[in-house]
Amino acid sequence: MEQVSLLIGGKDVAAHGGRTFDRLNPISAEIATRAAAASVEDAVAAADAAARAFPAWSALGPNARRARLNKAADLLEARAGEFSRVMMAETGCTAGWGHFNVHLATSILREAASLTTQVTGEVVPSDVPGALAMAFRQPVGVCLGIAPWNAPVILGVRSIAVPLACGNTVVLKASEVCPATHRLIAKVLQDAGLGDGVVNVITHTPQDAAAVSEALIGHPAIRRVNFTGSSRVGRIVAQTAAKYLKPVLLELGGKAPLIVLDDADIDAAVSATVFGAFANSGQICMSTERVIVHEQVADEFAAKLAKRVAGLPSGDPRQGEVVLGSVIGRSTVDKVDHLVADAVRQGAKVLTGGGATTGTLMKGVVVDHVTPAMELFREETFGPHVSIIRVKSAEEALAVANDTEYGLSSAIFTRDIAKGIELAKRLDSGITHINSSTVQDEAQMPFGGVKSSGYGRFGGRAGINEFTELRWITIQTTPRQYPF
Repeated sequence: MEQVSLLIGGKDVAAHGGRTFDRLNPISAEIATRAAAASVEDAVAAADAAARAFPAWSALGPNARRARLNKAADLLEARAGEFSRVMMAETGCTAGWGHFNVHLATSILREAASLTTQVTGEVVPSDVPGALAMAFRQPVGVCLGIAPWNAPVILGVRSIAVPLACGNTVVLKASEVCPATHRLIAKVLQDAGLGDGVVNVITHTPQDAAAVSEALIGHPAIRRVNFTGSSRVGRIVAQTAAKYLKPVLLELGGKAPLIVLDDADIDAAVSATVFGAFANSGQICMSTERVIVHEQVADEFAAKLAKRVAGLPSGDPRQGEVVLGSVIGRSTVDKVDHLVADAVRQGAKVLTGGGATTGTLMKGVVVDHVTPAMELFREETFGPHVSIIRVKSAEEALAVANDTEYGLSSAIFTRDIAKGIELAKRLDSGITHINSSTVQDEAQMPFGGVKSSGYGRFGGRAGINEFTELRWITIQTTPRQYPF
């Protein structure tokens, strides 16, 4: 069992009143983590500590910040085994998913380190004689990162890495599902020598989430908020931030479509779907949930996909290498079962998977002949499932793909690249991949969605824009004439 304290001002501290909560392993129901249960007072203390640390961290030269972030990347990479073990205990994920999280999170830290000298400005032409006008980007102060459990190292690091590179200090509000994983990220950054209070971590019970979140968002020192999670909670975060006039970056839910046109490489499309739908048991915001297939190739595609998914290794990830481990809880099993059963009642057909599930260990589910009238077509399952929707043309495929409240990731398979680009431009989606999976991420790419999938962009120079203040400063170099 992991014991987790709060990190406030560089010190491991207990929560107010010594309160704790337990996170259970989703497979065994054994205690995986006993974590400090922060109060509103603890949240305020964390924001205060970050505010005190801001002047020194923001004044540090860009190459000094770069060196410390690169050292953190080295330390993170060296502790991959520990991160994977803690992730498996808290979320039931596979060892491979844990190691991939560390791999990409390391890249995110290195990319952030490279950005420290990219926080630049420009000279803007002025109509005022003798005026030198400049646009400067500078750190905003304290940034609040709210990270989820499904890719906890990737998304925990992403929520704070670029803010730190830009000269801000941070508070990471850990997920109550993986408090030890998120706390370990801060341990790595602390060991890299960032300094006391530069990174602070708050863990809390599910019952205290609303109060702790509002205390942090409303704190005067918090100047930016970023949240990755469900669209339902994202709306609450946005409403709270609006109340306090705080800018917020939201990366929310998805119902990613993968379009397969009649000229597509079917084997490549099947491989991309298997990966995109069933990596981390479908618990990824970019997961391929809807495959929209031209009817001329639909039978071939469906047969090949069902065969591949039926053969995916599944089971308890603690007992050996598998692709499909545990989902996060029984509620995911129940949700997928309900949506699939409802679709079957309306004429859909289960090609593989479904039926009895042992605890939280689910096999992959493929459902064919899904239509937009079905709940399964619209609801994000966030589980190991994919639907096949058959269409008669590329235009119908585009209309079906856009018939959703979400718009995060998408994919198009076609040998006609010009057609693929033309369709990609018309997809209501922040991200589109032609002839590749919906599940892709690189630290330097502008990552984010549209519609109910959120707004703002993580990654690369786009992230700099989110976590800095753009200021206009002028120097009058000659005497200025005024009208009175």
